[in-house]
Amino acid sequence: MDLFENVIDRSVNLLPQDGVVHYHGQVMSLQAADFHLNNLLNDIAWQHDETIIRGKRIQTRRKVAWYAHAPLEYTYSGITKRALLWIDALLSLKEIVERESGETFNSCLLNLYHDGSEGMAWHSDAEKDLQKDGAIASLSLGAERKFSFKHRKTKETVSLLLQHGSLLVMKGQTQTHWLHSLPPTKTVDSPRVNLTFRTIVEKS
Repeated sequence: MDLFENVIDRSVNLLPQDGVVHYHGQVMSLQAADFHLNNLLNDIAWQHDETIIRGKRIQTRRKVAWYAHAPLEYTYSGITKRALLWIDALLSLKEIVERESGETFNSCLLNLYHDGSEGMAWHSDAEKDLQKDGAIASLSLGAERKFSFKHRKTKETVSLLLQHGSLLVMKGQTQTHWLHSLPPTKTVDSPRVNLTFRTIVEKS
C-alpha cells in the first residue's frame, strides 16, 4: 500500500495491524528545515557507521552520530556506541519533536545519507537497550525519500514519502511485528539527514 498522495492526518494509524505509526507531515517551515539541515551537516560529529557481517567489521559509506544527555551506550549491528552529549542544535529539534509527538526522549541516533545510492535494508529497532514498545520519533531533513514497512508474517507493505522537515512516530508493538527500510534510489542526488529520537533504558 502506497500513501504518497493521501492528505496528511496525524491521527491516522498508517499500519493496518500490530503496531502504531503516525505521520505528522512537515512540522516546521521550509526555511527552518533548511537552516537545521545546514547546521547538522556542519556541526554534528559524523562518523562512518560500522557493522559486523560474517565476523568481519565493515564500514559503511553512510555516516552516523549518537547523542544523549549522558554517555549512554547503545549496541546495534554488533557494535556498541557511546553517546556524545547533546548540542544546542539537537536540543532545539528535540523540543519540536517532543511537542509534536507528546513523547519524551533521552537520546538521538542520526544518519547521514549522502545521496539516493545510500539506504537502509529491512530491519527493526528492537535492541535490548531501547525501552520496549517505546516511541521512536523520526525527523527527516533534506532529500525526500521513500520509507517502507513490511509485516514480519503477512509480508504486507506500507510505503510513504518522507518530506523535508517532516516527523514520523513509531510506537506500540511496531518494532516487534514490522520491519522498515529506506530503499536506495537513482533519482536522488542530494543528502538527507534522519534523526531518530529514542529512549534508552539507563542502567542503575
